[in-house]
Amino acid sequence: MGEFEKALDKYAKYVIQQARTNLTKGGPPNGTYNASMSLYNSLSYSIEDGIVSFEMLDYGPFQDEGVKGKNPKALPSNSKWHGKQKAPNSDFKFGTKTGPKGGLTRGLDKWIIRKGIAPRDKEGKFMSRKTLKFLMARSIYLSGIRPTYFFTKPFDRGFIKYSDEIILGFMNDNLNFEE
Repeated sequence: MGEFEKALDKYAKYVIQQARTNLTKGGPPNGTYNASMSLYNSLSYSIEDGIVSFEMLDYGPFQDEGVKGKNPKALPSNSKWHGKQKAPNSDFKFGTKTGPKGGLTRGLDKWIIRKGIAPRDKEGKFMSRKTLKFLMARSIYLSGIRPTYFFTKPFDRGFIKYSDEIILGFMNDNLNFEE
């Protein structure tokens, strides 16, 4: 392995390590973005012909960049996210009819069970998990998913941190450059 590939390898390892840290520690107040560990465990990279490729589960980019909601003004006027787009700058958006039907609700069901959430109404009475899933799915669909940048931030920081080393490695390997 030449100096260039060694520098790329250091960069890629840094990105993966920092992204995993962000998933574990960067969640909502007192939480994590890493409920099932699936995304965490799926993060990997490969280097081929001087190109670094990062891999993750299909939903990783949505969690990283967020998803624009269909229409936040359609939420009840007293709701927290009424009229507020959680990911206004995201390239991803709900309502394109490209995702699997019922996928959001299925994912929420598993998440609610894993988190041990016992839904209650305003009077403190238990409500069905089906109702909770509906309310959560509606809110997410209409207002979107907030970006976490769990991957984007380390990707950008790593490039800044290792850019000189990568350039020097390339020059040393390809131009017999000496300092």
